[in-house]
Amino acid sequence: MNYKYTSRCEEDTLEIAENIESEKFPGMVICLNGELGSGKTVFVKGFAKALEVKETITSPTFSLIKEYNDGEMPLYHMDLYRLEDKKNDIGLTDYFNRDGICLIEWPEMLEEDLPEERLDIDIKVIDENTRVLIFKPYGSQYEDLCQAVL
Repeated sequence: MNYKYTSRCEEDTLEIAENIESEKFPGMVICLNGELGSGKTVFVKGFAKALEVKETITSPTFSLIKEYNDGEMPLYHMDLYRLEDKKNDIGLTDYFNRDGICLIEWPEMLEEDLPEERLDIDIKVIDENTRVLIFKPYGSQYEDLCQAVL
């Protein structure tokens, strides 16, 4: 079952991310799909704020992964936009077996290696301020999360 949430401003996106964070668990993987400027990094900022990450959240576009270890649990923010064919050489999938949380922008670049159980969030731009977020849970933990929050 898919779940839908309409964000009418950046604050709405931050708030839904904070609510999702309230249901966090070790090994959580969230895949954020959407065009450039759709609000993927905004979602990560809201999640990180609720996780009590103190560092400033920015897109890791040129480094692929930013690790934040100063919150309630480790947060691994991946931006795979510029990923090329060397994905197996750099150990991205190793992060899925850690006790932290992976938030992945442009997950289609790693599609065949994503864990079967995860939460996909498709962000559709409606206009300058409005976004529709479609939540697709894969696995019972993610289904429970969506039912609790949405």
